[in-house]
Amino acid sequence: MSKDKLEKLSLQAGRRSFLKIATLGGAAIGTTLIAGGSAVRKATQEEIKNPYPGSKLVKTVCTTCSVGCGIIAEVQNGVWVRQEVAQDHPISHGSHCSKGIDSIDTVKSAKRVKHPLKKVDGKWQRISWDQAISEIGDKMLSLRKNNGADVAMFLGSAKMSTEQSYYFRKFAAMWGTNNIDHQARI
Repeated sequence: MSKDKLEKLSLQAGRRSFLKIATLGGAAIGTTLIAGGSAVRKATQEEIKNPYPGSKLVKTVCTTCSVGCGIIAEVQNGVWVRQEVAQDHPISHGSHCSKGIDSIDTVKSAKRVKHPLKKVDGKWQRISWDQAISEIGDKMLSLRKNNGADVAMFLGSAKMSTEQSYYFRKFAAMWGTNNIDHQARI
């Protein structure tokens, strides 16, 4: 490579690096100016000790799987605001898996679907539970009638108890198929 090409290449890389560094530096200075003023204050000792005044502690069970680890949920005005592991729980003995630790994030997620939706003309529309169950049931029966019972695959869940798994297997047999498995194997 010629000397001119090397100089031009290093100049281009230099400009890009300079712009990246300047942008990051500007953001850091801006953040420091905003946070350095009265926008941020130190928490009082009372706020540190009790960040959610008026909340109550509710003993509950993690729903991520069927193990049933203990959670102590902190609830303020009907909203789950914080959680701790239940130290005295007979199953989990004060520990959780990574999914159980994030249970609160699942509940508070803005992406959580809270009612049935149906895509109509490319847009999601809210429908009633009765409509959703009827349409899904009709579609499943139509598929089985036209293609046989093996058209469906039933996948169990780690959230199911032993009894729920028993009934789920019975439902697949009633449907007429042996296509059933558990999500942990997939």
